Amino acid sequence: MRAPLDHNPQDEGLGRLARDRYHDLANALGDTPLTAIDVHHLLRGTCDVFMKGQLPTFDAAIIQIDDNPQEVDGYGRDAAALAALLTQVPGWECILVDGSLAGPLGALLEAHMGCVMRHYGDIAYHAPQGPRIPHEHPDVRLLDASDLALFSAAPAELQGGGFGSPKALLEQGFAAGAIVDSDLVALAHTSAITPLHGDIGVHCLQAYRGRGYATAAAWVVAEAILASGRTPIWSTGEDNWASQRVAVKLGFEEMARRVYLIPMREQGKP
Repeated sequence: MRAPLDHNPQDEGLGRLARDRYHDLANALGDTPLTAIDVHHLLRGTCDVFMKGQLPTFDAAIIQIDDNPQEVDGYGRDAAALAALLTQVPGWECILVDGSLAGPLGALLEAHMGCVMRHYGDIAYHAPQGPRIPHEHPDVRLLDASDLALFSAAPAELQGGGFGSPKALLEQGFAAGAIVDSDLVALAHTSAITPLHGDIGVHCLQAYRGRGYATAAAWVVAEAILASGRTPIWSTGEDNWASQRVAVKLGFEEMARRVYLIPMREQGKP
């Protein structure tokens, strides 16, 4: 647990946002397919926020999620303010921003850090009407609280994320898995859930790929999200062809692209 701040860093114009303002920032961002993951963590207090400006408007904001601190998300229109904020963010390795900011922010970071910035595309999808084509599989089903032991015994990459624990995920979100010989071998789950959206993450163990498990599990989770009154959303890297194929199979539609800026600090390596 972090020590609470004894003052509001907004008074300094550039610094950490006080934790009691996280809901205000969530409201300022809005609940959209591009902000849902960050809104999920803001509402739960499972992130750090660095901001310049005053809410409800602001010049720049950076959100660093507790369980993935290397990847940070940047918001706002002021590239210089984002660059300044990044000097205060510990341990970041890449920042995701709107495409319009990638050029100016990348140039500022290259000048400041003395290294080339790799630009890597991130594709955002949504399915406002839900999955159009059913993808059922006899080994795949929705998981619930009675599956906690099965879930907890699975490899770490199959225990989901975004909720703090498998138990919290099963209680507060949705998860579906492929079960083979009493073992969980593939998982789709909500990595974030907001009043309007459910973001889907998928993983299948290498030995079980190519059997349709990931697609079937993602379809089950997308149906559960839709039944809860939310819109299923999905995001993936520009060269993650497998993830893109699953999204298209399920009827997700591309709705936006953003850019990761990745410092190539040493001989072309991030």
